[in-house]
Amino acid sequence: MSVKLLYEISVKGKKAYSLPPLDVPSIPISQLLPDELQRKKIGLPQVSEPEIVRHFTNLATQNYGVDTGFYPLGSCTMKYNPKINEDLAAMEEFLNIHPLQDEETVQGALEIIYNSAELLKEITGMDNFTLFPAAGAHGELTGMMITKKYFESIGEGEKRKKILIPDSAHGTNPASAATVKYEVCTIKSGVDGEVDLEDLRNNTDESVAALMLTNPNTLGIFEHNIIEIAKIMHSKGSILYYDGANLNALLGYARPGDMGFDIVHLNLHKTFSTPHGGGGPGSAPVGVKEYLAPYLPVPIVEKKNSKFYFSYNYPLTIGRIRLSGPNFNVILKTYAYILTLGAKGLREVSSQAVINANYIRECLKDYYSQDMRSRCMHECVLNPSEYLKYGVKAKDISKRLIDYGMHPPTNYFPLIVPEALMIEPTETESKETLDEFIEVMIKIAEEAKENPTLLLEAPHNTPVRRPDEVKAARDLDVAYLVK
Repeated sequence: MSVKLLYEISVKGKKAYSLPPLDVPSIPISQLLPDELQRKKIGLPQVSEPEIVRHFTNLATQNYGVDTGFYPLGSCTMKYNPKINEDLAAMEEFLNIHPLQDEETVQGALEIIYNSAELLKEITGMDNFTLFPAAGAHGELTGMMITKKYFESIGEGEKRKKILIPDSAHGTNPASAATVKYEVCTIKSGVDGEVDLEDLRNNTDESVAALMLTNPNTLGIFEHNIIEIAKIMHSKGSILYYDGANLNALLGYARPGDMGFDIVHLNLHKTFSTPHGGGGPGSAPVGVKEYLAPYLPVPIVEKKNSKFYFSYNYPLTIGRIRLSGPNFNVILKTYAYILTLGAKGLREVSSQAVINANYIRECLKDYYSQDMRSRCMHECVLNPSEYLKYGVKAKDISKRLIDYGMHPPTNYFPLIVPEALMIEPTETESKETLDEFIEVMIKIAEEAKENPTLLLEAPHNTPVRRPDEVKAARDLDVAYLVK
């Protein structure tokens, strides 16, 4: 159902709320604001309260999320979030605490933060953690700041100028490195989709501060040479940094710390089933090996006897990365998720995520090319370039998926795969759901050959049809003014 804009139902003179008469003297706006700061025309719609309620209620029914249907957005891990975790986070006892309360009054919350860090140490093989970073890119930035501070403290700050990043990496990796004033150097992937060891060796010297790597990588492929990669980096005194976006494939099977990684960040909203929350709040704890622990941001929750407290005893710290505490409710949901599943359950999460991705990959191999021939982990990348001869691109396939009531996968990422469709089913989807998705993808492949116009004009049944994407990107107008 199409929902009209509030401006389209606006009728002059309608009001949603009437303010009571002033009981203080009225002051003209001209006395409060200079003329150049005053809007001459605000242009707000004039509608009644029932119309406002109906408008936003109708819009809400058009939202799509993991509670609505299948959401195979690659590299995002859009898994179902257990409702019990939401209920726990909504408990009054947690909601009403304040980040500036005295430590004695929030011992329970500090205990949860401390215990969560201990569990993450065990899961990742790291020696210490900060839970303060607010999201993935913030975690990356924290890791890069630790890297920079470490080399400065040992007298190599001027020498270590480069960060190595694979060509398949997420775009936030080079952005985080550049923010800390590092020079970004791209490392090529081999034909197998893994890091090209020869290229890595040729670019690794004592000017390199770190290699930023995720494993499995963004192609959904496990870096089989990870031990050798770690040796290459450490032989030059460089740090191996782990982008934990894809930890969902490793739980209970492998630990970044055992692979040779020195720093990790974890996207809790992905692996540990804490919702993205419409852009926030998030959480991206950063873990380090013992030699990097002195550089962690402060404070760190520690325990002495039976008391929990904020410790600032980190003389080489990068300082504060947030004004107050971590996003506690996200950490609380992570803590509940880990305790609910236990070690055996976490292992099953990864095994099922890997099985689901490989099931989709195998069922669609005769309909969509797969540049990387090795078995994938928790996500797979399809390349529908064979349909370009019919005028059909990856985005057309995705838009046609919307007609079948499914969210599109990630398009055109990683950048090294042309026309990439990146699919991550997660462990929470049933075989029946996967079979339905596979059936639809096969049908779309047939439509691409027999009636490509169906795809080129898709979606057909949405309130907003296909926009002019070039115009939207280059001539964006976010202001709607009533003329």
